[in-house]
Amino acid sequence: MSDPAARRTTMRRHDREIIALALPAFGALVAEPLFLMVDSAIVGHLGTPQLAGLGVAAALLQTGVNVFVFLAYATTAAVARRVGAGELPAAIRQGMDGIWLALLLGLAVVAVVLPGAPLLVDLFGASATAAPHGSTYLRISSLGIPAMLVVLAATGVLRGLQDTRTPLYVAVGGFSANAALNVLLVYGFGLGIAGSAWGTVLAQWAMAAVYLFVVVRGARRHGASLRPDPSGVRACARAGAPLLIRTLSLRAVLMIATAVAARLGDADIAAHQIALTLWSLLAFALDAIAIAGQAIIGRYLGAGDEAGARAACRRMVQWGVVTGVVLGLLVAAARPLFMPLFTSDGAVISELTSALLVVAVTQPVAGVVFVLDGVLMGAGDGAYLASAMLVTLAVFAPVALLVPVLGGGLTALWWAIAGVMMGVRLVTLWARARSGRWVVTGAVRA
Repeated sequence: MSDPAARRTTMRRHDREIIALALPAFGALVAEPLFLMVDSAIVGHLGTPQLAGLGVAAALLQTGVNVFVFLAYATTAAVARRVGAGELPAAIRQGMDGIWLALLLGLAVVAVVLPGAPLLVDLFGASATAAPHGSTYLRISSLGIPAMLVVLAATGVLRGLQDTRTPLYVAVGGFSANAALNVLLVYGFGLGIAGSAWGTVLAQWAMAAVYLFVVVRGARRHGASLRPDPSGVRACARAGAPLLIRTLSLRAVLMIATAVAARLGDADIAAHQIALTLWSLLAFALDAIAIAGQAIIGRYLGAGDEAGARAACRRMVQWGVVTGVVLGLLVAAARPLFMPLFTSDGAVISELTSALLVVAVTQPVAGVVFVLDGVLMGAGDGAYLASAMLVTLAVFAPVALLVPVLGGGLTALWWAIAGVMMGVRLVTLWARARSGRWVVTGAVRA
C-alpha cells in the first residue's frame, strides 16, 4: 500500500478495532484477580491460620484453572476465523464444542480435587494449623472449577465474536456478587472460611449461567445446535493441546524462578514476590492488546485477507512497543512511591529497587512478546507456540539455576526472567512473524 492517505486510514481503522477490543478486555482481566483479593480481605479477619489455609488453597485452585486457559485462547481463534469467513452459525457451534470440553475437563478436575483436597494441601506444605482450613476451602471451591472453565471457554466464544464488553460486565458483576456473598455467608451466617468458599462458588456459577444464557441465545437465533458433537469436542481438544504445553512450560519457568529466589534468602524471595506481582499486573495491560490480536487476526485470516492480517500485526506490534515504553517509564518513576506500600524492610526495598529497574527497562520487549503471542494464537499457530516455549524453558532453566551458584542476587535472576526468558521469546516469535508461515487463511486452519 503506497498511498500515504490510504495507509493512515488503514492504521486508524486498526487503532479503533484494537481500542474497542483491548480496553474492555483489560477491565475484565483486572477484575478477575479481585476475587482472590476479596476472599483474602474477608478471611484475613478470621485469623492467621484461616488466611494461611486460604493462601495454599487459592494457589492450588489458580494453578488448576490457569492450566486450562487454552480453552479461551483456542476458542477465540477458532470462532474468529468462522466469523471472518461469514459462517456465524458454525462459529457459535464451534464455541459450543469448546464449552462442552470445558465442562468435561471441569468435572474431571473435581473428581480429583474433591476427595484429594487434604492430601494436596499437605503436599503444598501447609502447617498443621492452616491445613484444615485450606482443605475446607479447597474442597468446597473445587465445585466451582467447572463453572470457571465454562467461563474461560465462553469468554473465548465472545472474544471470537469480537465482543469483549460482555466479559467485562460479567467480570464486574461476578466480583460484586462474590464480595456481597462472602460478607453475608462469612459474617452474617457465621460460616467462617467455608462461607467464603461457598460465596465464591455461587458467584462463579452465576457468571457461568450468564455466559451460557448469552451463548445459547445466540445459538438459537442463528440455528446452531446446542448438543455436544464428539468430533467437534475432540477437535477443540487437539487445538488446545499445544497451548496447554505452552502454558505448562511458562508455569515451569515461573516456578523455577520462585525456587531460585527462595534459595537466595528471605529478603530476596520477599522482593521477588512483590516484583512478580507487579510484573503480572503490567502483563494485564499488554495481554489486553494480545487478546485484541487473537480476535482481529483470526477474523482477517478467516476472511482470506492476508494483507489485512499482516497490517494488523504490524500495527499491534507498534502498540505493544509504545505501551511497553509507557509502562516502563511509569515503573521506573514510581518505584519510590509504591515500594513502601508493600514493605518497610530496608533489605527488601534494596533488592526490590534493582529488580524493578530491570522490569522497567524490559517492558518494551514484553510488549512485543505479548502482542506476537496473541497474533500467533489468533492464527491458530499453537504447535509453533508450544515448541517456542519449550525452547525458552530449555534456555532459561540452566541460566536461572546458575544464578545462586555464581553468586548472583535477585537482580541477576530478574535479568534471567525479563532479559533471557523474554529475549528468547522475542527472537522465536519475531522470527515466526517475519516468516509469514502463520498466515494460513480459511474458516478452519488446515
